[in-house]
Amino acid sequence: MSTPVAVIGAGPYGLSTAAHLRARGLPVRVFGRPMVSWQAQMPAGMLLKSTPAASHIDTPWAGHTLGDFCAATGERRYGSDWDIIPVETFVRYGQWVQQQLVPDLEQVRVVSVDRRADGFELKLDSGEQFGARAVVVATGLSGLAHLPPELAAAVPDGPSVTGPVSHSSQHHDLSALAGRDIVVIGAGQSALESAVLLAEAGAASVRVVARGPAAVGFGAPPDRQPRLRPPSPFGNAWSLYALSHHAGAFRHLPVPARRYLVRRVLGPLGAWWLRDRFAGRVQVTQGRRIVRAKVRDGRPVLALRGADGQGGELAADHVLAATGYRMDLAALDFLGQGLRTELVARAGGPLLDAGFGSSVPGLYFTGLPAAASFGPVMRFVCGTEFASPRLARAVARAYG
Repeated sequence: MSTPVAVIGAGPYGLSTAAHLRARGLPVRVFGRPMVSWQAQMPAGMLLKSTPAASHIDTPWAGHTLGDFCAATGERRYGSDWDIIPVETFVRYGQWVQQQLVPDLEQVRVVSVDRRADGFELKLDSGEQFGARAVVVATGLSGLAHLPPELAAAVPDGPSVTGPVSHSSQHHDLSALAGRDIVVIGAGQSALESAVLLAEAGAASVRVVARGPAAVGFGAPPDRQPRLRPPSPFGNAWSLYALSHHAGAFRHLPVPARRYLVRRVLGPLGAWWLRDRFAGRVQVTQGRRIVRAKVRDGRPVLALRGADGQGGELAADHVLAATGYRMDLAALDFLGQGLRTELVARAGGPLLDAGFGSSVPGLYFTGLPAAASFGPVMRFVCGTEFASPRLARAVARAYG
């Protein structure tokens, strides 16, 4: 058997990449549990912020869109920008794509990846060792949950569902926090939707704490989008259009500009359909940042301060940090120390060429790790349309 290309990860980016590689005739082995981050790290009842048109997993063959899945399985169809997709439906869609296009997915964990003379040596938790001529890292959000240092200092053993502080990625069933006073940190969709789901699941009280003076906001519904601005998967705006349709140019921007755009564009904003569910159910503290956190008698206590120097303390039964994800090469501990040392990082992620190749020949990154090179569209499913064909073409040229 010829030496395969290894794809690590079986979420939207891993499945899409594997399909495009196989379409080019390359032998591929794919590892991971299908859609595991979406299934285990998203709360039950969550709805996708993206529209149906922006929620397709890109494949080289027709017949594998979200609409095709719904038609094939008899699920409700989602086609209009007014249609809101439950996360459970999207998980089933991704699993359907896997069964259709990557039926031989190996649901084992890659323990380590190291260099060898003719490529890479991989070890699996099954005990198998094998060689690969190229490796694609498509591990999604796994291991990249970000906890602000002020909160991390209060929980030296790390966040946990049963402790005083947790990260939103640790919750699938928010009803476990029913009857308790909860503080949610953050102002993005994850924070605002988690707060609503907590209130609907019976939390005694829910309060969102956000740094900006007017941080909590919601997008415009489809019929209120600016009509004189170009459309994008995220709304009508020149900046969103450029970042969505010209991601290849993003990597030529100066590093400070890329870092700024990745963090600020498509930043904290609730979906338009969440506004009515949020109002009256969730309390809000805006314009206050956490300067210190501690645990007193088992309850988290936050010291807050505003730009005006005013502050105070806020206590709760539990703090849920919906503070997003940050690319951290150290968190990819399956990559050998030698590989991580060789990787050149820029703007908060691995420096990638036009074909998603890193500074280590044969090692490729896609999805969230590629956002530092190709922009914030890499944080969303619709980014597979840009990333997967280009990555597969580059691997085929080098190793086909």
